[in-house]
Amino acid sequence: MKNIRNFCIIAHIDHGKSTLADRLLEFTKTITVTSGQMLDDMDLEKERGITIKSHAIQMEYMHNGEKYILNLIDTPGHVDFSYEVSRSIAACEGALLIVDASQGVQAQTISNLYMAIEHDLEIVPIINKCDMASANPEEVEDEIVELLGCKREEIIRASGKTGMGVEDILTAVIDRVPAPTGDDNAPLQALIFDSVFNSFRGIIAYFKIENGVIRSGDKVKFFNTGKEYLADEIGVLKMDMVPRKELRTGDVGYIISGIKTSKEVKVGDTITQVSNPCSEAIDGFEEVKPMVFAGLYPIEAEDFEDLRASLEKLQLNDASLTFQPESSLALGFGFRCGFLGLLHMEIIQERLDREFDMNVITTVPNVSYNIYDKHGEMKEVHNPGGMPDPTLIDHIEEPYIKASVITTTDYIGPIMSLCLGKRGELLKQEYISGNRVELHYYMPLGEIVIDFYDRLKSISKGYASFDYHPCGFRTSKLVKLDVLLNGESVDALSTLTHVDNAYDMGRRMCEKLKELIPRQQFDIAIQAAIGSKIIARETIKALRKDVTAKCYGGDVSRKRKLLEKQKKGKKRMKQIGSVEVPQKAFLAVLKLD
Repeated sequence: MKNIRNFCIIAHIDHGKSTLADRLLEFTKTITVTSGQMLDDMDLEKERGITIKSHAIQMEYMHNGEKYILNLIDTPGHVDFSYEVSRSIAACEGALLIVDASQGVQAQTISNLYMAIEHDLEIVPIINKCDMASANPEEVEDEIVELLGCKREEIIRASGKTGMGVEDILTAVIDRVPAPTGDDNAPLQALIFDSVFNSFRGIIAYFKIENGVIRSGDKVKFFNTGKEYLADEIGVLKMDMVPRKELRTGDVGYIISGIKTSKEVKVGDTITQVSNPCSEAIDGFEEVKPMVFAGLYPIEAEDFEDLRASLEKLQLNDASLTFQPESSLALGFGFRCGFLGLLHMEIIQERLDREFDMNVITTVPNVSYNIYDKHGEMKEVHNPGGMPDPTLIDHIEEPYIKASVITTTDYIGPIMSLCLGKRGELLKQEYISGNRVELHYYMPLGEIVIDFYDRLKSISKGYASFDYHPCGFRTSKLVKLDVLLNGESVDALSTLTHVDNAYDMGRRMCEKLKELIPRQQFDIAIQAAIGSKIIARETIKALRKDVTAKCYGGDVSRKRKLLEKQKKGKKRMKQIGSVEVPQKAFLAVLKLD
């Protein structure tokens, strides 16, 4: 056990975690040839160049004539996937903190670092991308020393591209990261930190053993669900899964026990033996708190059960996704899903489409509100459709966050006006080093879920980084804004908005819908209303559309092809009353700016 090291890699987006992880795998001969990112194996990760899932992998390394086993977990850097990071940290004793030599310490670096310090991990600071022309390692070293209070000589300079400093990193991991502690002779206690669904083998759970030994063929029990299984196969995670006869305290591995239903595996649960069970579960990680809620509806009503099965399988692989059934007048039956942010929502939609071939309609994202009625009773509402009658409401509370934005001094003006436009209150601003500033704001979560992050990146030319933490609820003057088509309310398009923004938002929604809703054989009135008061209106004029007009003579199959194409387009739309609303109209409300 003294030769085992469990560590993860934490950093801000694009600071080179996965590239450096690949270099470590190459150096320890775990992989021979690299082609692109080895650990980011999902198509989406390769396309976008981001890490979405944590990846665990085992390396072997000879150091001073002794063989060491290094278990590495590469984690995502984006704020929307911070739950993945918290789970990886729970399974480690040390963390490599990577900082880009040209960009310095950024918001997510700090937030992931605090998470690691809370779990008492040993931090190894590394400055990556030192080979770049724009690198400024001296200045970045100052920032790290100020942040961590470490000595300058403890900071390793490296480059994931050229492989510089890789040997120093491995030596530092062996020398500085403590070996796992635990007792081989105690009853088995293993923490599940991730799971995946395999259509042939059932559910595969990844775990780290805190105490005890597990052997293949053992009868094991999941502590919180109380279910018992046979450990058909256990093993360690290299580039592929490698079976082993037994795993001991401190090891990180996987277990296959033929579990078919996803509800039986909970990330954060404890595995123990039936014959000699442990007395208590390991403290798992905190429950996930979704930030953004949106409805997911199947395009065809009969796909509802398939969508449920797909979401359950996806939840195994991404424990931060939460969902419950709901129904809507316009869209039928679907699910109200909780996400950690907009990027998370986009990724889930993409993964449903690619991995499960589920095409879904997403409603406007919103956050959860606490609504108090005249009797002082509180109701939590995730969906504007679930709001009680306005005459019964006493007041509404909305969730607030504490946001920190790190930027250079050149962009303070535009960023401040963006935050003020989103009803933010400036708490304080601190100069970190040189010309870098950290701004702290209180802001309503509902204002940042839609387009805040994109606009922040564009006005700061990508130099501002953003991180946030929930900090309770506050009373606000909110109203429900409805959209009516020919007098019928479209519940999928209603939103809760602040009373000051309602008129402007209503007008812009009507204008946007006028562009997006195709013209029909009759006039369509688009109205925005608060209660019974209409605040904006647009009208779409009537038209007859003939798709086969361009076919003059020729084979009938040409006409049929055009009609088929039209039919496909119609299938993607949802009939609301007598007006067809295209899928993009539901998403257009997000991009109103």
